[in-house]
Amino acid sequence: MAVALIVAAGRGERLGASGPKAFVALAGRPLVAWSLTALAAVAAVERIVVAMPPGHALPDDAGAPAGTVLVAGGATRSHSVRAALAAAGPGGPVLVHDAARPLATPELFERALAALEDADAAVAAAPVTDTIKEAGPDLAVRRTLDRAALWAIQTPQAFRRAALVDALAQPDDVLAAATDDAWLVERTGGTVRVVKSSPENLKVTTRLDLRVAELLLRDRC
Repeated sequence: MAVALIVAAGRGERLGASGPKAFVALAGRPLVAWSLTALAAVAAVERIVVAMPPGHALPDDAGAPAGTVLVAGGATRSHSVRAALAAAGPGGPVLVHDAARPLATPELFERALAALEDADAAVAAAPVTDTIKEAGPDLAVRRTLDRAALWAIQTPQAFRRAALVDALAQPDDVLAAATDDAWLVERTGGTVRVVKSSPENLKVTTRLDLRVAELLLRDRC
């Protein structure tokens, strides 16, 4: 059975939140509640661990399933994942998901887990549709990248437990530089597979993102 780790330790400064980002209201519920509900619907998930801002508990209306474990998050995202994994107890594979992506569906979690059949890690991702150019410090364009081979990485990300443990055992400065845990697996020579997702699985960073997420949730109802 799988364990799921929700990273919810962000402060939400760019969102203009007065408290933890995961507690910001989205369509009448705390942001983190939407991820908890989706994961509760995944039959393969046995246990959920939420990495919280130190000193905080989940709101009463978060709807956490029975047995959900809370742990204080770390100084960076990957440190929070490492703390959550240590608190998860036995089990694997492992799902890692950002509370800031409230529109992930149970089906997406399930496809990420299924992709581990021939990979050490599997990451939800949307094909890049914009033209992407690489520029130097002087803002002069160096080259235009082939967008056919580019993917915008999201969460959930699924891992064979041993691969994630090895990845998170890297030095603290490497963890601090990581923007996603799959990159850490890449560094240790692991195989990472893309699981096609949609741009609708957006990350809530700004007030505009919050409004868009609310409209998308309304369309689902």
